[in-house]
Amino acid sequence: MQVAGIGAEDVREAAAALVGQVVRTPVLRVPELDAIAGRELWLKAENLQHIGAFKARGALYAVGRLSAEERARGIITYSSGNHAQAVALAAARHGLRASVCMPEDAPEVKVEAVRRLGATILFAGRSSKDRHEAALALQAETGGVIIEPFDHPHTIAGQGTATLELLAQVEAMGGALDALVVPVGGGGLIAGACLVAAEATLPVYSAEPALADAMAKSLEAGERVMVPAADTIADGLKPVRVGALNFAIAKDCLSGSLRLSEEALGRALASCVAYAKVVVEPSGAAALAAALEGALPATAKRVGVILSGGNVSTARLADLLARHPPHAVPPPG
Repeated sequence: MQVAGIGAEDVREAAAALVGQVVRTPVLRVPELDAIAGRELWLKAENLQHIGAFKARGALYAVGRLSAEERARGIITYSSGNHAQAVALAAARHGLRASVCMPEDAPEVKVEAVRRLGATILFAGRSSKDRHEAALALQAETGGVIIEPFDHPHTIAGQGTATLELLAQVEAMGGALDALVVPVGGGGLIAGACLVAAEATLPVYSAEPALADAMAKSLEAGERVMVPAADTIADGLKPVRVGALNFAIAKDCLSGSLRLSEEALGRALASCVAYAKVVVEPSGAAALAAALEGALPATAKRVGVILSGGNVSTARLADLLARHPPHAVPPPG
């Protein structure tokens, strides 16, 4: 599969470039979660990636592709948090100036992480449109290079390496997936996943908050549509519109787009903590929520699930766990 000049070979090129730069995150098998879902779940733990999210892959690859002249101008991005940290990490590794436009209500744990990595933060509104416009204004003022959070071939290729790794790891463990579920916000992760999965003829499903269902609505309309800025616990999955290149790739690849309630997202997070013993943020639990809520077809017996991130403060984690009990594990048989 190739769209607008990008295909699975670009993901493999990114994977080669990222050797030694990113964590080859583990694939987790958790019997309790399998029992709840009624199928095998193969969890790609990108919450254990650098900066606690898959975003490190795309940012490190995109920044690594810049010319010396582009690097000298400094880099800019706009993000609700995880891509902001990823670009700040890439800038620190390459000794570059980085400016990040973040929403006024960005989680403090993500804001502090960006500051620790040395990037300059500019707060801009609460929607992805607000921070994108702020980044464009900053670019016009400084001449910096914008590292797109999702709508760019290099970002997509970098994010696709998570799926490339997952399929190789499942095969090495003696398995073969029937389906893949991927969280979707702007669409970089799922676009990269689609490029890899299409080559493997593997069905892909997107998972997003019902309150921020830009991908589902766009697929139903047959074109990108804007949705209102949402108040969802999944703060990393609430763009007002998916990226143009991301949608062009996903629209002909996705087998379904799954909407998750706030309760489903919270319960998936709690179940991941309780049974897998790893911390995910609500956005990172979206694909798991789809599997645990029975949203997938019965024919999908072995399902790849990308746990996309784990950046959540201890205080917020405690609050989420208090409000959302984990799923009960059904008795054997």
